[in-house]
Amino acid sequence: MLLGSDVCYAALKTHDARFDGQFFVGVSSTGIYCRPVCSVRTPKRQHCSFFPSAAAAEHGGYRPCLRCRPELAPGYASVDASRRLARSAAGRIDDGDLTDSSLASLAGRLGVTDRHLRRVFEAEFGVSPVEYAQTQRLLLAKRLLTDTAFPVTDVAMAAGFGSLRRFNALFRRRYRLTPRDVRKTPEAAPQSTLAFDLAYRPPFAWDAHLEFLAGREIDGVESVDGRTYSRGVSIAHGDGQHRGWIAVHPSRRRNALTVTLSGSLARVVPQVLARTKRVFDLGCRPDEVAARLGPLAAGEPGLRVPGAFDGFEAAVRAVLGQQITVRAAKTLAGRVALAMGDPVETPCPGVSRTFPSASRVALASGDELGRLGITSARGAAILELARACAGGSLVLDPGVDVEQTIARLMAIPGIGEWTAQYIAMRALGWPDAFPHTDYGVKKALGVSSPSRVLQIAEAWRPWRAYATLHLWRSLKETTP
Repeated sequence: MLLGSDVCYAALKTHDARFDGQFFVGVSSTGIYCRPVCSVRTPKRQHCSFFPSAAAAEHGGYRPCLRCRPELAPGYASVDASRRLARSAAGRIDDGDLTDSSLASLAGRLGVTDRHLRRVFEAEFGVSPVEYAQTQRLLLAKRLLTDTAFPVTDVAMAAGFGSLRRFNALFRRRYRLTPRDVRKTPEAAPQSTLAFDLAYRPPFAWDAHLEFLAGREIDGVESVDGRTYSRGVSIAHGDGQHRGWIAVHPSRRRNALTVTLSGSLARVVPQVLARTKRVFDLGCRPDEVAARLGPLAAGEPGLRVPGAFDGFEAAVRAVLGQQITVRAAKTLAGRVALAMGDPVETPCPGVSRTFPSASRVALASGDELGRLGITSARGAAILELARACAGGSLVLDPGVDVEQTIARLMAIPGIGEWTAQYIAMRALGWPDAFPHTDYGVKKALGVSSPSRVLQIAEAWRPWRAYATLHLWRSLKETTP
């Protein structure tokens, strides 16, 4: 535990929302673990044990509270190297990485040994990666049982269990309940849509976030309509490609975003929710960011760094946006999607397809990209990006080694410091990414020297990506 027991109990007594997701409390008199914001009567101090994760609480023999629902607790961002590695692994596990592969494979993708990953993971979460994955699957299953009418068999498969028998046995052993005991709706045939709430720590500058996304939406792929963001989705999982759509808007009931997704994405719910969290930076700790940025953040509390649903898509968008207007970059990205993306049926205005995968773009030629209006230099950079991503030598997801990935990006002709930092900010989710050569950043600071920009920004570490957004907002200008 990074927080002392006295601090945790004080937060529990006041139901302090700032600590939601940072620890969980196990109550020995009930055998249940809760979030610190749970509305039940505060238990006596001697009955409380505190845990850094839901998985650690379950490992300690506690079952989740049915009222505060630990699976709805928000996550939080981290920039310390070991904690970043552990959090990155957790994010990939949330994304389903241990469903079809081993811990050694996951460690290899993160550039470390499985022994080292296990050590830092246990130090951060109090349990092994495998135990953490098991808890995440169970919590997702519990969420599906509570919030949908999915048949239990479909719930088990969507949560990543290989068999219904194993799911039932583990659920009963861990929670001392059967899956049907937690159902709130009767079973039904597969649904045409599913809906989930994803919690965040307030404040959240939703309108500013939506304005950023709207200014860069890819025609046919994304759409902002009113206060709702929608997009086409294509996720490779197992032996198949799962296509559909999502729509995201603020929840009316709590500090959360409501995510509606098509029933065609039922088998990839963990991946969809994990990627949605990235787009809206739901792991942000706005209190920590505001404390570091000071007056710079005061004008727009809760401003977040818009992430990427797909890292390759964000990288292509960044290359297309080099030294041209936002509108021109949008037009080019829309042409790429129209020419190479897959059509998808949606009820969302303006959304009719998905952005092409790296594998699809890698098959294109320079002439094909040229016919879309993309210059030969940018076309060559995009093709090399696509081949590197498709071949696995370049991974543009949160959790990769940031320094190595930036160096790999800058080794591609046509990708410089600005583009690499922008990709790190949005695709890699790196909170300290900082495009110090950016014209808007220099203008907002009133300086022309990139070295002077870096000097000024030193005070904002490790949240310079957030400082960048605030600087851009201060100008009311857009940037690719």
